[in-house]
Amino acid sequence: MPEAPRISWTERGQPHDARWRSERGAPPPSKVVVADDRMTADDAYGLACQGVGLLWRGDFHNARQMLTALAHRVDRPPGKRAKPVPAVNRAPAELFNLERQARAQRARTLGMLLVPIEGDYGIPLRRAPDLREACTEAWGAADGEVSVVSLRELQGVVGAHEWRRNGIELPAQRMRIHPRYGVFSPVRSEYVDLVAKQPLPKALATASVAFDVGTGTGVLAAVLARRGIRRVIATDLDERALACARDNVQRLGLAAQVEVVRADLFPEGRAALVVCNPPWLPARPSSPLEHGIYDPESRMLKAFLAGLPAHLERGGEGWLILSDLAEHLGLRTREQLLADIAAAGLEVVGRSDARPSHARATDAADPLHAARKSEVTSIWRLASRVAAPSPSG
Repeated sequence: MPEAPRISWTERGQPHDARWRSERGAPPPSKVVVADDRMTADDAYGLACQGVGLLWRGDFHNARQMLTALAHRVDRPPGKRAKPVPAVNRAPAELFNLERQARAQRARTLGMLLVPIEGDYGIPLRRAPDLREACTEAWGAADGEVSVVSLRELQGVVGAHEWRRNGIELPAQRMRIHPRYGVFSPVRSEYVDLVAKQPLPKALATASVAFDVGTGTGVLAAVLARRGIRRVIATDLDERALACARDNVQRLGLAAQVEVVRADLFPEGRAALVVCNPPWLPARPSSPLEHGIYDPESRMLKAFLAGLPAHLERGGEGWLILSDLAEHLGLRTREQLLADIAAAGLEVVGRSDARPSHARATDAADPLHAARKSEVTSIWRLASRVAAPSPSG
């Protein structure tokens, strides 16, 4: 494992350093000043915009209020002199890239408000809550090393802890899924409902085995098992995802049907049904936490399509779950997707669509509203056009 990055600062004339924690891969600020309740929000905002880290030594609740104040300043409309080019004059791909840049800059600025963490994950600030359990879930057992983390990332740790404890209710499936920190959560339930409603391949009658490729929380593996498939093999490469999927399978009483294994896409052998929900946008993730959203150059999508024929039983189907948001953003065309399907020796035997119901789909203030309101999530049912070679070659 590479050595963890360090952050350094001077406090009361003495040099200090600590481990730097950033799950989004942000580098530690090169300059750090000590801040407390006496610092004004305007002064804090000016320093944060310059990339100066603000190591908080005041009241914890006041630190949260400071973060809110910084967010208000980041999000306020530009001054009267600013004349942004109307969105109608920009290509969708350009709007997408500008929106990503704006979000990245926002994250950098708000990430400058820092909180110290003791070696047992305690927070040495007045009125600080006990977040040891949440930190342990996200970072593993405490090792006695002092560290520093942005307050914004710490809030993400707390939010993930609440999701893990309370779970996400999927009413149509009568199940509750408990995500973990760093694992993509099934907040877009329309694709889960699509998997639950599709007619199962006839090949399952003689070979009741399904693969869930890139399982994440294990939600799709659970849906398949509940539909009566006797054996479901769920794969992932991420250790957090594997632990999360195993936990959910156990909670739902499906451990006898679902096996969670570490694999790069496919497990060994063949299945009558292979399901994959790859990241939907062909763009480079800016942090490890974005790998569930962005698939650089559609690598996972193309690898799944290319490998699918060798892992399908005769008469079996592959279910590709994909949003067409990338098409509306100009990041991928429908023709490119169909060409990749054909190049893999596959044919489309059916498709089912669903409109998203999340709040951003109807938010007219969203810079990407035109694309989001047209988005459709689909299951592409794929079958081999020719007899598939063996998985070994």
